[in-house]
Amino acid sequence: MKVTVLSGGVGGARFTRGLLALLAERLPDGAGGTSAQVTVIANTGDDMWLHGVRVCPDLDTLMYTLGGAVHEEQGWGRRDESGRVSADLAAYGLGWEWFTLGDLDLATHLARTELLRDGLPLSAVTQRLAQRWRPGVRLLPMSDQEVETHVELEDGRLIHFEEWWVRHRAGVPARAFVQVGLEHAEPAPGVLDALRQADVVVVPPSNPVVSVGTILAVPGVRDALRDTAAPVVGVSPVVGGAPVRGMADACLAAIGVRTDAAAVARHYGRRAEAGVLDAWLVDTADEGAVPGLRAEGWTAAAAPTLMTDVPATSAIAAEALRLVDRLP
Repeated sequence: MKVTVLSGGVGGARFTRGLLALLAERLPDGAGGTSAQVTVIANTGDDMWLHGVRVCPDLDTLMYTLGGAVHEEQGWGRRDESGRVSADLAAYGLGWEWFTLGDLDLATHLARTELLRDGLPLSAVTQRLAQRWRPGVRLLPMSDQEVETHVELEDGRLIHFEEWWVRHRAGVPARAFVQVGLEHAEPAPGVLDALRQADVVVVPPSNPVVSVGTILAVPGVRDALRDTAAPVVGVSPVVGGAPVRGMADACLAAIGVRTDAAAVARHYGRRAEAGVLDAWLVDTADEGAVPGLRAEGWTAAAAPTLMTDVPATSAIAAEALRLVDRLP
C-alpha cells in the first residue's frame, strides 16, 4: 500500500504520526513499523534564511515529530531545548526577538546549510538529515528551488510569512499571499511520482492556504493530484467555525473564504469539478454540513477530529481511509 500525504507543519506531522500508528497495526512489518510505503510531501514556503542558515520549519517539525524528538507542548522545535546562542546574539544586537532558534534546532539548520553549500539539492539534504531521525516515511520537500511565502499587506508592503505569523500573530490585515520564487520552481524529484503512483492521497488538517495551498501552487503538483488514479481524501482543519490550531482563519479571510468546514472543502474543490479532493472528513461539531456536501456530490462524513493524542489521531486517520470505501 502506498500512501502520500501533503503536509504543513504541526497539524500534518501529528496526523502522519497517527496514520503511521494505524498502518503499523493494520499492515505491520514485523519490526514495529508498517509495510505500507508512506511519502510525505512537505510545504517549504515557510522556509527562510536567518543568521546565515537555511531554516525549514515544516520539514523540521515533521522530522522531529515522527522521529520522537519534538517539543510536544508547543508542537514544534526540540524537546529539552536551550537558547544560549540566540540570547548571546541578542546581546550583540542581532537577531529577532520574535523568532529565536534553539541551540539543538540550530544544529539542524547548520547541518542543512553546510550540505546545501556543498551543492546538494534540498531533497537530498532532507534525505540525509532524515537518516538520523528515521521518521518512518519518505520525506520530500515540495521543491528543491527556494519558494518563500510572503504576505502582501493592505499598504502594499511585502513581508515574510513568518514575520506576519509569528511577530504579528496574523493580526495585520493581509491582502494576498505571494510565493516568491514560484515561477522558477519545479516539484522535487519523486513528488509527482508519489502522487501518480499512490493508492491513496491524504490532505491532513494543515493550513489550506499557506501550507497545502503552497504545495498545490508548485507547477505540476495540482495537475498530478487531479490526474492520479488514487482517491484523494481531506480532513478539515476547521472545527466549529474556528481553526484547530494557529490563525488559519486570518489566511482564509485574506482570500475570501469563510472559516467553516464546508467552505474549506469547496475551496479545495471536488476533482469531478476540476478541484483536488474526492472525499472530506469533518468534525462532529460540523456534522450539519455533511448533508449539504453530499447533495453537491461529495463523499463526506463526520467524526471526532481533534488530535488529542496518538490513539485519537490514529482513529481520525482510520475514519479518513474509511471514506475511500464509500467513494462511487
